[in-house]
Amino acid sequence: MGMENHHQFGQLTLVAPLSESQRDILSDDAMAFVEQLVSRFASRVPELLAAREVRQQSVDAGQLPDFLPETREIREGDWTIQNIPSDLQDRRVEITGPVDRKMVINALNANVKVFMADFEDSFAPAWSAVIDGQRNLRDAVNRTITYTQPETGKVYALKEDPAVLICRVRGLHLPEKHLFWNGQPIPGALLDFGLYFFHNHKQLLENGSGPYFYVPKLQAYQEAAWWSDVFSFAEDQAGLPRGTIKATVLIETLPAVFEMHEILFSLKEHIVGLNCGRWDYIFSYIKTLRNHPDRILPDRQVVTMEKPFLNAYSRLLVRTCHRRGAFAMGGMAAFIPSKDAERNAWVLDKIQTDKALEANNGHDGTWVAHPGLADTARAVFDQCLGARSNQLDVTRDSDAPITAAELLAPCDGERTEEGMRHNIRVAVQYIEAWISGNGCVPIYGMMEDAATAEISRASIWQWIKHGKTLSNGQVVTKALFEQLLDEEMQVLAQEVGTERFSQGQFQEAAAMMARLTTSDELVTFLTLPGYEYLE
Repeated sequence: MGMENHHQFGQLTLVAPLSESQRDILSDDAMAFVEQLVSRFASRVPELLAAREVRQQSVDAGQLPDFLPETREIREGDWTIQNIPSDLQDRRVEITGPVDRKMVINALNANVKVFMADFEDSFAPAWSAVIDGQRNLRDAVNRTITYTQPETGKVYALKEDPAVLICRVRGLHLPEKHLFWNGQPIPGALLDFGLYFFHNHKQLLENGSGPYFYVPKLQAYQEAAWWSDVFSFAEDQAGLPRGTIKATVLIETLPAVFEMHEILFSLKEHIVGLNCGRWDYIFSYIKTLRNHPDRILPDRQVVTMEKPFLNAYSRLLVRTCHRRGAFAMGGMAAFIPSKDAERNAWVLDKIQTDKALEANNGHDGTWVAHPGLADTARAVFDQCLGARSNQLDVTRDSDAPITAAELLAPCDGERTEEGMRHNIRVAVQYIEAWISGNGCVPIYGMMEDAATAEISRASIWQWIKHGKTLSNGQVVTKALFEQLLDEEMQVLAQEVGTERFSQGQFQEAAAMMARLTTSDELVTFLTLPGYEYLE
């Protein structure tokens, strides 16, 4: 980059053009706050990430994950989290989606209690999109957000009493390559958190809400303790009482399921709940147990919440959270409503079954990815909750203790050629969209985010590594994968049409999928190599 594109904010260097319209978000005051966060907290992130690698090496060498002996006192102690604010007491349905302007309005207007505005897995963090997203959220908090559809002139605006806003920031592993401090890109998480907090905390509190966050991808309680320090520092800087910032933490990695008490304890002034991030959790199960041939998952289509290892995870999360006075949020319904009546009835039936399982397990609420599914999910929870606004009273104390063996239990089901082909097509289409700047993509009637592509490529990588056999007797090899990838690219060319196929980045996506799936070492997150494609 030429020097003309550099801009200094104190010790932070922006290596991107700074347009006039971005200065309201990237103001000197806002960036001074981000700089304070970075100078205090950024240097600890590489240490936390290195600890993940050390732990992974011990699992690779045969040491299965387990509850930590050194934190037994926390698990057995009698303590609860600090409190849950009144506007978070009822979270029966939450909708999630990226932070583009029209989506923010529609999500806040949906028949839901909470909108999780996402800078993470359903969002591709191109620089202009990150800044626009922050502006969209600021305008939503100030209730001034509108959007005019260019083609039709239709105007979208907030209705009365919109959903409660929660901001999901990037995971600790994702850098922000446009901002440097001490010669290193800063953690994306600190930019996302810092800008949202700085611009909105006053107005949120005036609205009777507060600065609320979803924290993704944690793998250890030490990472939760880091976030607690970040939150406390921000509160002190803004002169806010301790515990004004509230976080819900996704339990979407296998290591974290063994540390749920510790994560709640480390964040106890700031945390209000944990969430079952099931797709990422499945990906993490594959990634963590990648060296264990007896724990290889079947086709992702059959890995449902009824499977013993996932059901144990849901029940343990409910029991742990409720014992500590925290919410236990359910996972994502990724289906999209269909214009075809028969297909739509099938979709709604699927939602009904899935959400009933969560409600009966004792979850306090659940996720949908599309406004058209809110009514169905809500009806399930309305019926289950009755006059209650949550299920904190469901303790599950009479359950048999859930053991590490149950959480790690192998999962039965077939590995099929059709499943493998489907995974390849979904992953390539998702990667193509992501590197083109779109992180939330409808594919075959499902709203896909990064976790889907992660499961697909990690699953096939593991089948190749261990020479697993498909149900038709074929052994999964690099050569078989490459053959199927070539064939499925031809299928995709027909499905999306020649013009879209040649104008898109499908060849780049296929090349990236091939690298990820056939590499000797399993790449930790596809969004890291994917980020290189984004402006």
